[in-house]
Amino acid sequence: MRGVRKSYRVGHIRQKLRPVLKGLDLTVPRGEVFGCLGPNGAGKTTTLKILVGLLRMDAGEARVLGRPLGDRAWRYRVGYLPENPYLYDYLTAREYLEYVGRLFGMSAEARKRRATELLERVGMSRAADVALRRASKGMLQRVGLAQALVNDPELVILDEPMSGLDPLGRHLIRRLILELKDAGKTVFFSTHILSDAETLCDRVALLRDGQVTAAGRLADILAIDVTHMEVLVSALSVEQVKTIAPELPARNLGERWRLEVPEASVGQVLDKVRSAQGRVLSVLPMRQSLEEFFVREMAPGQAEGAWEG
Repeated sequence: MRGVRKSYRVGHIRQKLRPVLKGLDLTVPRGEVFGCLGPNGAGKTTTLKILVGLLRMDAGEARVLGRPLGDRAWRYRVGYLPENPYLYDYLTAREYLEYVGRLFGMSAEARKRRATELLERVGMSRAADVALRRASKGMLQRVGLAQALVNDPELVILDEPMSGLDPLGRHLIRRLILELKDAGKTVFFSTHILSDAETLCDRVALLRDGQVTAAGRLADILAIDVTHMEVLVSALSVEQVKTIAPELPARNLGERWRLEVPEASVGQVLDKVRSAQGRVLSVLPMRQSLEEFFVREMAPGQAEGAWEG
């Protein structure tokens, strides 16, 4: 995508144009998991809808799998999951997937085989023959992901794929995304849940106010502070931690403590932990988290409450 612009008309009587994308430049490398990140209203969903042809851009150019957007052939090689998938609720999950396979020109035998395989992959085998009107939001999200994979696409575009899922569902979707990457597929997904991006993505693009503020590998975007070390310890009481590191930042993580220690003081702190019969779990250079990066980069008024992670 190069120089992509998109505005929406707002208001009923005196309509005005509200710009959503303001000259967006974005490149997704093949064979990688690429995350499009940003708070609500940053332009993530608009970007994906333009790519799959559901919206027309006002200006700019975009290509998918090396082909222009107007070339319809690439659509048979792409799978798409919208943020709020609408499924024909009078069909069962199995019937819906077989219907989607029919749209791709698959034979009856191939449709049936593919539907069974995908329902198992998304954990819907037991509910395969239940009408979708009786399905929960999480179940619909799983079926929506399955329909995005019916045609064994080269590129999978997912808009907030973890939305509405319980922890087991989130784990399943993460595993599926990594399996797609291992199979050589390209996965391009949007999210505002930062932990998902840090777990899954090879590269990310960080959107704010319709523009890319940073893009690339997380290791290149997030600074590493070599002057301080993160020391993770356990088996220590609150009083012991205050004695060992009275002036150092310490964060409680259940049974563990995360200490931020200047590099010159690491040896001394480790000796005190051992003397107090504590356990040293890890010693690592301090790295800025993705959440910390965005809170710092965003204007104070925008950052508050904008992120989940």
